[in-house]
Amino acid sequence: MKSLLVILLLAVPALQYAQNQHIQQQHFSEKPPVFKDCESSTLENLQSCFDETVYNFVYHAFQIPEEVVNDQYKGELVVLFEVNKDGVFKVLYTDAMYKSLQDEARRVFSLLPNIKPALYKGNPVYKQYSIKIQIPLVAYQAAQKESEIDTVVAVTKINPIEARVKNELDSISKAVKFNTKKQFKSTLNIPFSHSYYSKFDRQMNLVGTNSHTGSKPLLYSDVNTYYNFGGEEAQTQKTVSTWFGRKFWNEHFVEVEGKNYWFTADPILDLQVGKDTDADFSYTYNNTRGINFQGGIGKNFSFSTSFYESQGRFAQYYNEYAESLKAWGPDPAIIPGRGIAKAYKEDAYDYPVAEAYMSYSPVSFLNLQFGHGKNFIGDGYRSLLLSDVSIPSPYLKLNVSFWKLKYTSTWLWLKDVRDDVVEDKTYLTKYMSNHYLSLNVTRRLNIGLFESVVWRNTNDRGFDVNYLNPIIFLRAIEFETGQGAGNAILGLTTKYKLNDNMNLYGQFILDEFSLDDVTGGEKSWKNKYGFQIGYKYYNAFKVDNLLLQAEYNQVRPYTYSHNTITLNYGNYNQSMAHLWGANFRELILIGRYNYQRWSADAKLIVGMRGLDYDTEEDSYSYGGNIYKDYNDRPADTNVKIGQGIKTNSVNAELQLSYLINPATNLKLFTNVSYRNFDPEVITSTLDKSQTVWFNVGLRSDLFNWYFDL
Repeated sequence: MKSLLVILLLAVPALQYAQNQHIQQQHFSEKPPVFKDCESSTLENLQSCFDETVYNFVYHAFQIPEEVVNDQYKGELVVLFEVNKDGVFKVLYTDAMYKSLQDEARRVFSLLPNIKPALYKGNPVYKQYSIKIQIPLVAYQAAQKESEIDTVVAVTKINPIEARVKNELDSISKAVKFNTKKQFKSTLNIPFSHSYYSKFDRQMNLVGTNSHTGSKPLLYSDVNTYYNFGGEEAQTQKTVSTWFGRKFWNEHFVEVEGKNYWFTADPILDLQVGKDTDADFSYTYNNTRGINFQGGIGKNFSFSTSFYESQGRFAQYYNEYAESLKAWGPDPAIIPGRGIAKAYKEDAYDYPVAEAYMSYSPVSFLNLQFGHGKNFIGDGYRSLLLSDVSIPSPYLKLNVSFWKLKYTSTWLWLKDVRDDVVEDKTYLTKYMSNHYLSLNVTRRLNIGLFESVVWRNTNDRGFDVNYLNPIIFLRAIEFETGQGAGNAILGLTTKYKLNDNMNLYGQFILDEFSLDDVTGGEKSWKNKYGFQIGYKYYNAFKVDNLLLQAEYNQVRPYTYSHNTITLNYGNYNQSMAHLWGANFRELILIGRYNYQRWSADAKLIVGMRGLDYDTEEDSYSYGGNIYKDYNDRPADTNVKIGQGIKTNSVNAELQLSYLINPATNLKLFTNVSYRNFDPEVITSTLDKSQTVWFNVGLRSDLFNWYFDL
């Protein structure tokens, strides 16, 4: 089609020119462009002198590319060019079998000198020409004999506006690059994966840096100051020459960059197959296909959208947990962290997921986001404040950074999907507002203050504007709107940098405070709080890219729950903080190592929690299930972690992966996980299990997926 358009473009004016050549030369109101060597020519001969000079210049300057010579190619190269009203040559279009011929034509025409422009009624004007260059090259006289039409055909453009607008689309196309690195300086979120963030975590936490790592996901523009994404990516580049090789090993599948915009498009894959030794089915699998489209317009606006279509069957314990989260309706399960699943075949699930957001920074210190996704507060593997455990939800986020401060306000739209709260076949909507203030107190010490409130549409108040103000104390607003109108939580984060390679971090969560009960020594149920203590060791034992991490988490019973059960700190039957809910202790040990494109991860989680009996004889809430009414408790005092059915668990995992494409974080991996779940009491819904789960697969590692239940 492109070749046909070129032929038509050349043929129509050429024929008209041949028919009217004698007449047009009599139009003394027109004058062609003039080379210096042609100034002595008569008016009638100026055009011929121009033609001959251009052709001879091309003939002597043109160098036939080696591949063309080796192929013994015979054909022609068509060049459409312009001499503008300043006398400057500009190539508008080229057409040839070889791209190297087109590139050479552009090079040669860029060497032509500036000349006197064409005139119309004494005024400088644009003029366009086309030239056919025979390959192999032939001299000017020989070229004339071989063609019935002049080698150089003039197409007069008298109106300069027409000349500009008719070439507008071509000028845009010529300005496009088919690769881009603007992503690394954009306002896009860096996809939040613990393993990927570990690559730049040390650089963000050097002593003396004024960075803020507590509110995640982080922006590329924030991290790019401390970590050279382009340089690190370049170090892992594979030397490949084919288009497919570049796209598979090094680049985004589609990359386009223009003057004021850029975008990329990539397929998303999570293809894995495995074996659960405790299951009664033969194998596990996950089959995720999707697409990620992201880009930017101008310097301050970015966007991203992803869609996943998935079918899967997991380890037996994970399937049972997914089905225990079942929402109202016919669908059998909610895949934790992903979405509602419908039945697929006899014993598998089909679960689509969509995520998207827009990010805008009108000024350097302010970023606004609106989207459907996940957020995380903290520096640890877990968060007791706000985590990415639950499925994606709509959110509005405001980030303000200046001096030593970063202030994050997030508003979320959540769902309670239990049978007893569904009305008119519609899930109950509730809302969450979070404020997080991070302050770098010294070169080593960071302190963060957190507050959150959950409310619902009581008295038809909808999204309460009282909580829309980003700078306010939510606890006070909760009391003003009625003590039963919301569930407020307060939190504190800390981080201390021992040196460039070591830091301590922690969190404290307070759900309810009664001084008399705290100091009474009776272990009151009102002592609803939790804490986290963690340690990170980068380049451990002087081994580059080795990260060791230890973390302890503890949350007392009834934390995150409420007497109005729809005001719990949850979404789609999952916690918005720790995935275990409350009433637990947990120790986590993690090791991560990266070498070029290879990485290895090891994780050990040992925990103890208290679970409910959920029997006719004992239906009390022992404080672990945040979706239960905390007034339905067996006692007010002597409340301690592990009450109910004391359950010990061990989760261990080893994973080895090879990074296929650093641009898309596509990995080939294999892992083995071990889970031992050991409750002291067996019930109809609670049983001991011991699982060894093997997996091998190909995955775009763009989010965290927690299997350590």
